[in-house]
Amino acid sequence: MKDSNMHVEIQNASEADGAEIGEIQRLAFHGQALLYNDFTLPPLVQTREELFQDFKTHMYLKALAEGKIVGSVRGRVEGDTCFISRLIVCPDHQNRGIGKKLMHAIEGKFDGVRRYELFTGHKSEKNLALYLKLGYREFRRRPQSKNVMLICMEKWNSNRKIDQ
Repeated sequence: MKDSNMHVEIQNASEADGAEIGEIQRLAFHGQALLYNDFTLPPLVQTREELFQDFKTHMYLKALAEGKIVGSVRGRVEGDTCFISRLIVCPDHQNRGIGKKLMHAIEGKFDGVRRYELFTGHKSEKNLALYLKLGYREFRRRPQSKNVMLICMEKWNSNRKIDQ
C-alpha cells in the first residue's frame, strides 16, 4: 500500500542503530536473493561485527517513519569519489520515495566530491530505474558470482561545492 502522506525523516545513524539496520538489510536483500537465486549475497552474509566495523569507515544515514527505522544508506569517500552502498528500505515501506530521499541525503552529505559511484545487480530493475532517474549512468559491468552481474553506475556532481 502506497502512503505518500507518511512523514519520513532522514538522520545520521550511529552504532546504536546497527542491529536494527542489520535486520532491515537482511529483509531488504532477501528479495534480491530470491531474484538471483543466491543467498550468499554480501549484504545477507555480512556479520554483525562487520556491519559495526563499517560505522568506522562509512557515514550511515537512516530513514525514520513514526520514530522507527525503515531504511538506510551508507557512503564513504575515496579521493574525489563518494561510494554509496547498501541502500535499503523495509519491504513494507518500499515504493514510497524513501530510497530517493536517502539517496538525495547521502549525496548532500558528500557535496564536495566530483562524482558518486554505486552498483546494483543486473536483474534489479527497480534499483536500476531509481538510479537512472537520479542521474546515474552505467560505466562498467563486473561479475559478482555465477548468478549476479554488477552494474557499476556513476553520477558527476554538478552541485559540487569547492573552496575558492
